[in-house]
Amino acid sequence: MSHNVTNIETFWVELPLREVPARHMVREIPHWNLFEIVRVTLDSGVVGFGETMVYYTWGDETTSEASKAKVIGKHPAETMWDDELGAGLQIALFDAAAKAADCPIWQLLGQQVRDRCHISWWDIDLSAEDWISEAKLAGENGYTAFKTKGRPWWDLIENTRKLCASLPEHFEVDMDFNGFGIDTAHCTRLLKELEAFHHVVMFESPIPHHDVAGYSFLRQHTHVPISMHTQNHPEEPSLETAIREEMVDGFVVTGGATKIQQDALVCREFNKSFFLQVVGTKIAGAFALQLGAVLEHARWPSVNCFQLFERDCVSTPLEVSNGLCTVPDGPGLGIELDEEAIELFGCKPKEKPYPHPDLVIALRWPSGTTTYYAHCQQFWEDWQRGRLPFFPRGINLEHIPNDGSADWADLRSRVLEGAVHSSEAPF
Repeated sequence: MSHNVTNIETFWVELPLREVPARHMVREIPHWNLFEIVRVTLDSGVVGFGETMVYYTWGDETTSEASKAKVIGKHPAETMWDDELGAGLQIALFDAAAKAADCPIWQLLGQQVRDRCHISWWDIDLSAEDWISEAKLAGENGYTAFKTKGRPWWDLIENTRKLCASLPEHFEVDMDFNGFGIDTAHCTRLLKELEAFHHVVMFESPIPHHDVAGYSFLRQHTHVPISMHTQNHPEEPSLETAIREEMVDGFVVTGGATKIQQDALVCREFNKSFFLQVVGTKIAGAFALQLGAVLEHARWPSVNCFQLFERDCVSTPLEVSNGLCTVPDGPGLGIELDEEAIELFGCKPKEKPYPHPDLVIALRWPSGTTTYYAHCQQFWEDWQRGRLPFFPRGINLEHIPNDGSADWADLRSRVLEGAVHSSEAPF
């Protein structure tokens, strides 16, 4: 019996986010609830499935006709290592190939080193109150690690103090800056303050990745481990450069299956820990677990984000206990689609919903002034060009709801053009 690909079906779902992440993700990544599900059928009747988080996951944003043409008529194992196919199709091919062999995916990847993988709860930057509630929810669901964002539009030191005061002693926090630390002149003091909180165990990407000397300096002057993504763009330092120049203690490994395996091999050779970042629904989560089962140096908690949703498109539970998630042992991904959820949340392809309509953000500065924005990219640009104070104490962020007034409509129209600074805030 042959197992060649005969049909590829794609369809979209729009999954509901839980209330807290939805309220905050609207500023920057409201599209993280849009997914293309890919279903691959073999002539033997075997069906594999995968997913792409549209506008985010590696490769094509959606499965292209060219990618489909590459795999039709071939055994899934012949093409499944091609990262250029895109996430959804690649994962579906791995699922189908392993099901055809009647084995879990990890058996196609290497020797198993763990049957439970380290995993982290994830949220974008939040207020102190929402940080605390999310960390509490994480603990109640078996997590012992929380990855979140260090952002200058919150009082980072005070909010971290409040968060850590609420945590059990064993709970850990990974602070991802996405380069917002700017340079060592500014960032060193900030990291030194944060390292006083014993729950904070990781600084991810504290300054821009191209600053090789800066990373080496920070690593020498702070006691909390520093991590960064392995190279995703040509202008970033290669994995080899990051290791040779002793920029970081470990890495964030993401991308397609081939890139992940290659980066993981280098990390093993140089004894560098990493965490996997395969983001999406439980489909992506299960794929990451299959990878983590064989990648020895995936010793830091992985980031998968399937805990963001009120309801997933997968019916199989992925249970977490003591910060570890059991690797599904059934054929392929080892999970089943929730056909009812797919029917309920199915949607037509959509444009990227950014900037989100009816959003006005107010940054309340401790001096008493306010800066208004329509979305976070405006703030990112102002920050990167040195137009704003560095992580000030006492700053706070608020969403200004649309009250239907002419004043709100006028403010919204102005902030769409750029930041609005006011010493006498109308809202």
